[in-house]
Amino acid sequence: MSLKEFVKSKFTTLQQRRIRGAVNYFKSIGHTHDLTRLAQIYKTDKWGGHSYTPHYKTHLKKFRFKKVNLLEIGVGGYDDTQAGGESLRMWKRYFPLGKIYSIDIYNKSSLEEKRIKIFQGSQVDDAFITDVLKQVSEWDIIIDDGSHINSHVIHSFKRFFPALKDGGVYVIEDVQTSYWMDYGGDSTNLQNPNTIMTFFKSLTDGLNHTEFIKPGYEPSYFDMNITSIHFYHNLIFICKGRNMEESNLIKNNQKPNI
Repeated sequence: MSLKEFVKSKFTTLQQRRIRGAVNYFKSIGHTHDLTRLAQIYKTDKWGGHSYTPHYKTHLKKFRFKKVNLLEIGVGGYDDTQAGGESLRMWKRYFPLGKIYSIDIYNKSSLEEKRIKIFQGSQVDDAFITDVLKQVSEWDIIIDDGSHINSHVIHSFKRFFPALKDGGVYVIEDVQTSYWMDYGGDSTNLQNPNTIMTFFKSLTDGLNHTEFIKPGYEPSYFDMNITSIHFYHNLIFICKGRNMEESNLIKNNQKPNI
């Protein structure tokens, strides 16, 4: 009998999870700064299945020792209430002072532990989202690793981004579904306004809204509150902050007299 089989035969699911957590904790000693190694230890596909962790480290290392509120949409494990949570445990280890939250359409409460809280509900249920935002009103980091359905991703961003703190980061994973029809994507019309990629590409112009020659132009919320957008393979980072830098030539969106 292997050690794994022995543990399964002698311990409850909760006990097994605690044993595995202790083993992973000791495995990760000396590696807590290395997100790629943590992803391997905690068995999340943010590395291996994908190549996300180097990009995460670039954008999130500034938060490492801060008391962050991190929300990840999607726990993983599909409808198995005992499965998933790998990335939540990785984030808990990487952010030693952080509180890690998640939402999932299935009941994943059995995966909760100290500094990990999971809400059950849909990422497009406005009443549910309102309730979550009543409980935690501000976030430093929000990650959408949920349904990956194009309309869901866009809806969730519109609802959750305003709750992100200035200086915070919003992340969209698995953007390949922007091209998959069964997720509401489109590989033929790359300007389809209903896809993830087209929606977020459309926000890039807003970075330069003070340069528009449109007298009377009223900047949108996203124009004024996004300072940068970073696109990677299947991954988008949106950085929040006040975007009111003046043009060196255009005043009040009117063409200068030259």
